Amino acid sequence: MKYHRLYIQAIAGVVALGFVIVIWASGLKADWKWLFRGYSLAVLLAVLLWAAWDRWIWRTSLVQRMQFIPPDVAGTWKGMLRSHWTAPDTETTIPEKDAYLVVRQTFSGVSTMLFTDESQSGSYSLLAKVTRANGLSYLYLNEPEMKANEGSQMHRGAAMFRLSGSPVDTMRGRYWTDRDTKGELVFKERRSECADDYRMAARLFDAHPRESPNTDRG
Repeated sequence: MKYHRLYIQAIAGVVALGFVIVIWASGLKADWKWLFRGYSLAVLLAVLLWAAWDRWIWRTSLVQRMQFIPPDVAGTWKGMLRSHWTAPDTETTIPEKDAYLVVRQTFSGVSTMLFTDESQSGSYSLLAKVTRANGLSYLYLNEPEMKANEGSQMHRGAAMFRLSGSPVDTMRGRYWTDRDTKGELVFKERRSECADDYRMAARLFDAHPRESPNTDRG
């Protein structure tokens, strides 16, 4: 939020300075009351411009071609989760399972939630970032369903994804937890809506055709 204010103030300052330069160059006498109103208008315009940029403009295909603009990965993604955990007593592994990753993203920020059948309330990001060079990465807190608590306690972890396609159509990554477990995640289907829970995410993909090319220990 601090950076947002700085951006807005900088834009407003440039606009107001432009007003002053135009008046000075035209030889007109400066009216400070008018200049104050002009600055207030500049602030309003800066706020509107920033809001439009932060929410929509940066997502357009033309702007997305710029390398310094983060790739747009917002929406609900469907994929699979493969845990590398092995039961110590039986040495059995956990089968792959469906997973849904919800990414809420603006130009200035991003947050994620990961849903599986055993973590239907989701594991949500505490800190997240998207760049073209490093892909999507985040730290998260997982709060499993009560019925799964015997095998999967609340825990923290991190995940990192490589992004493929332009626009992005595939995300491949790995995760680690503070319980010394790890695994892989692959997402290849995407919907523009952001789901609020596991059931809503599943319905998004059941209701529409394909749009684009816990585990208890995860």
